[in-house]
Amino acid sequence: MKRILVISDIHGEIKKFEQLLEEAQYDAKKDQLILLGDYVDRGPNARAVIERVKELKEDGALVLKGNHEDMMIKALTTDEERSWNHWVKRNGGDKTLYSYGFVEEDIVVNEEDFQKPILQSHVLEDHVKFIQELDHYIETEEYIFVHAGVEPMKRVSECEPYTLMWIRNEFHNGYSGEKVVVFGHTETKTLHGSENCGVYFGSNRIIGIDGGAVYGGQLNCLELPSKKVYVVKN
Repeated sequence: MKRILVISDIHGEIKKFEQLLEEAQYDAKKDQLILLGDYVDRGPNARAVIERVKELKEDGALVLKGNHEDMMIKALTTDEERSWNHWVKRNGGDKTLYSYGFVEEDIVVNEEDFQKPILQSHVLEDHVKFIQELDHYIETEEYIFVHAGVEPMKRVSECEPYTLMWIRNEFHNGYSGEKVVVFGHTETKTLHGSENCGVYFGSNRIIGIDGGAVYGGQLNCLELPSKKVYVVKN
């Protein structure tokens, strides 16, 4: 049986991501890699992470969309001031754009008279298309893999994409389904209620793996079914 390896919330940390794949001795022929989203924003090299994720997907990895990809797509494909500011100013979208070669002057906007900057980059266009086509969840006989979680009392197939990318407490405290849900999005420190950045194994069949790498924590890789954990710390 293939090992399943699950990683989430890479946030532009390309070196840590490569180290973690090495640490877990990932082999595309023998293992099933599942990535739970949040490849971009806040960290140093979103572009390199997306490029690597594309390659991994071509080699058989299953790749999901996170809330940071959701914000990125909204900011880059609509003309809404709110979406642009929410992504670029509050959620690290500026770091993502810098990784594509843009500088501060390229992305600055006039508060009084908002006009979205014109950003020309074939690579960015290609990456946006790639992200737009990503799925929101994977369901197997035993597991549900998702970025943020599921709505309690609903089948995952009935949940809104927004919920799957953004939900927090309602899922953490209210999930009581049969299947084990593996997710990222919420730092495991929050789930543990301590400074522990390790994988969180909840008593209600939820497993949180976001070690908050971009905030000085660690990048976790969960191996299933063994529940072994590989780690790259800061």
